[in-house]
Amino acid sequence: MHATEFQLPTRFGTGSLGGCYAPETLMQPLLDLEKALRRALDDPSFHSELKTELRNFVGRPTPLTPAPRLAEKLGLRNLFLKREDLTHTGAHKINNALAQALLARRMGKAEIIAETGAGQHGVASAAACARLGLKCTVYMGVVDMARQAPNVARMRLFGAEVVPVEAGQGTLKEAVNEALRAWAGRCDKAHYILGSALGPHPFPTMVRTFQTVIGEEARAQVLEQFSGLPDAVIACAGGGSNGLGLLVPFLGDALHRFAVEAGGHGTALGEHAARLEGGRMGVLHGCKTLLLQDQHGHTAETASISAGLDYPALGPELAALVLDGKVEVLRASDDDALSGARLLCESEGILPALESSHALALLPELAKRGFTSVLLGLSGRGDKDLSTYQTKIGL
Repeated sequence: MHATEFQLPTRFGTGSLGGCYAPETLMQPLLDLEKALRRALDDPSFHSELKTELRNFVGRPTPLTPAPRLAEKLGLRNLFLKREDLTHTGAHKINNALAQALLARRMGKAEIIAETGAGQHGVASAAACARLGLKCTVYMGVVDMARQAPNVARMRLFGAEVVPVEAGQGTLKEAVNEALRAWAGRCDKAHYILGSALGPHPFPTMVRTFQTVIGEEARAQVLEQFSGLPDAVIACAGGGSNGLGLLVPFLGDALHRFAVEAGGHGTALGEHAARLEGGRMGVLHGCKTLLLQDQHGHTAETASISAGLDYPALGPELAALVLDGKVEVLRASDDDALSGARLLCESEGILPALESSHALALLPELAKRGFTSVLLGLSGRGDKDLSTYQTKIGL
């Protein structure tokens, strides 16, 4: 993935989403980051080192697993699962975290700042830092810390400092706020590993570039193993790193692409995290995108059983693909997600993360719409969500 192949646009789509809305203190660090990223993407040695680490440390390529029993239950001919749950640390987040940590080391930065919601990005950043000998500080909302306690423990075991964020709802939005503030004060010696395809340029493009390994592998695997592409590709979407990582390599193919948002427990503002319906154009965390706002233009509160999807904005590139008709957005409620998880567990013996369960919940609808062959991105494993499953399902 060289810069000549992957451009670094500052804006996306016909709505010119994205951009760089950042305080003056961060403008030079952002320009320096873009320059370093371009150099890295044009340097074969960077790609060689990253590829080696992705193979030997992360465990790539991840398998493409057929799910025949679940497919039969749903009335599908084929169902394929791209198994990011089988990566080291248990989710797709490690792809981007490791790549950015390598980039930070090239830039001479010895400290890493990160944010996390579901905890998987924090764990991935902590693991990458331990691997490369970098100091790691992770900001995490107190609500997310309570519901993702195992991941908090893992971060600390990997040597990271986990800083509780009590402001606002105590979830991902507030964690990003605090991480950006911390970076602004230490940008001379620290690099901020943003975990989603969000933030000011060049973060959205950088994160997407490092995550497209998911879709590139999946596309090659399905063609090799089954001699043809599926009718539909579907992934869950919080900030958008997982969704873009799977969907972007399929943009040139004649098939349907779906991203699934968190429908929460209701349709009123504050009861969900679905940005397409009710979302308006706005600026949050340095970029222009679809954003849940109240009548006064303030960022709205969100709700989701899944910490990783509980974010009020959709990443600018994914939002642009949706608005330009290249990706269709669906929504799944908390109850839908629980049903989707149980269906996969009982049919195939795979415990999905609550984020992925939102995509699983929409498989019956895709079958009803006439799709017969579906590729689904399993973004992470469900160990971190086991206490939620136990409480909500009554195990």
